Amino acid sequence: MELNDIELVAMVKAGDERRAFTTLVRRHQAKLRAFLVRLSGNAAQADDLAQSTFMKAHASMAAFSGGGSFRSWLYAIAYREFLQDARKAKAAARLQATLETGADEHSQPSTEPGLSLDLRRALERLDDMERGAILLCDAAGLSHSEAATALDAPLGSIKTYVARAREKMRALLSAEPAHPDRQNATQPIEGPCHAC
Repeated sequence: MELNDIELVAMVKAGDERRAFTTLVRRHQAKLRAFLVRLSGNAAQADDLAQSTFMKAHASMAAFSGGGSFRSWLYAIAYREFLQDARKAKAAARLQATLETGADEHSQPSTEPGLSLDLRRALERLDDMERGAILLCDAAGLSHSEAATALDAPLGSIKTYVARAREKMRALLSAEPAHPDRQNATQPIEGPCHAC
């Protein structure tokens, strides 16, 4: 009989960590990596983030209380690792651009293989919470509740982020090719939350 995640976590906490944690990694690594590839757009970066996520999860296993699913806890760590890495990369890119060319601080390179160019561009136009919510729910298969735990946001907000992200993605993917001077596609959609 296969042990569930909570039983494996209990084994890790009890000291039988090698076998139990290896099982947790094998069980979750492919989907976590796929989520990180979609989130970052870069397979090598996703591999690094996944490794970092599992290292942090192992180091802080005692902090997992079992109040939610292990998967949502793991994805929360992964999302925080992505945000931290993205902040560092943006700061480094701005600094490099300023030092080398004196370029505009807002320019940033985009190296995101693995997704269609249109899909990558549409995902880039979403804000961080919308992108995280839609990728957790639609790509990683987490429930709204699990995504709320992973993103440390209220359930109603997650439903709103997912709905807005889906609407924006539909509009962006069905629209004519984007023009740099077109600003309306990046403006947030205002209105009441109908998904709550």
